[in-house]
Amino acid sequence: MTASSEPPLPPSEKPRVALFVTCLADLFRPTVGFAAVKLLMDAGCDVHVPDAQTCCGQPAYNAGDRADAIGIAENVIAAFRGYDYLVAPSGSCAAMIRKHYPRLFEDDPDRREPAGELAGRTYELTSFLVDVLKVTDIEASFEGTVTYHDGCSGLREMGVRDQPRQLLASVTGLELLEAPEAETCCGFGGTFCVKYPEVSTEIARKKLDDVKQTGADTLLAGDLGCLLNLAGKLSRDGGGPQVRHVAEVLAGLTDGPAIGEGSG
Repeated sequence: MTASSEPPLPPSEKPRVALFVTCLADLFRPTVGFAAVKLLMDAGCDVHVPDAQTCCGQPAYNAGDRADAIGIAENVIAAFRGYDYLVAPSGSCAAMIRKHYPRLFEDDPDRREPAGELAGRTYELTSFLVDVLKVTDIEASFEGTVTYHDGCSGLREMGVRDQPRQLLASVTGLELLEAPEAETCCGFGGTFCVKYPEVSTEIARKKLDDVKQTGADTLLAGDLGCLLNLAGKLSRDGGGPQVRHVAEVLAGLTDGPAIGEGSG
């Protein structure tokens, strides 16, 4: 997959971007939210973080709880009304809003339009930087080798693959080592890892075997669900590469502990 051909913004326009922080960043890794804000501001955006935002509703949606998913979606639609874009440092959450909100309301003519309108201005973070803002270089440095895991939702629903790699290529001191199966699932799958822990653990084991083949010092991805799942397996197994969200590296916020090593 390649980056989409979004038209460039007019030079004089400063987009009003609302950051969808995500539950996992809020509760487990606030550094990801701070990194996203820094990247968006450095790219010239007027960044806002709506107070009323909550979960995107994906756990309820995946579990078949349509009523609660609709209620959560209505709150998100209201909280993000009036901004030029909604940007999330998560392909999974972005895909829920962009791809699945319209399906939730497809039989409701009154709510279908606002759901579709929000979906049309929702982006994953690296896709927004590259495809919409046309960012090609990041002023950051990171000494070491990294490998990148393509989260399922970001890759398959949002078309996010080349964008994070393009941005990482501009980071001083960083060397990207591609894993043979970079696009293979990590085993998280939201509620899947709770319902089927043995299967999830085996998928994660195979994924990490693939990652370790690269010899990279650091494992990166754009979804905290994937990263928490893999960091947990590494911790239980006794170590391996450090684990970080790609936004942290791109924003230069890597002084603190890696995921699974302490407070974010």
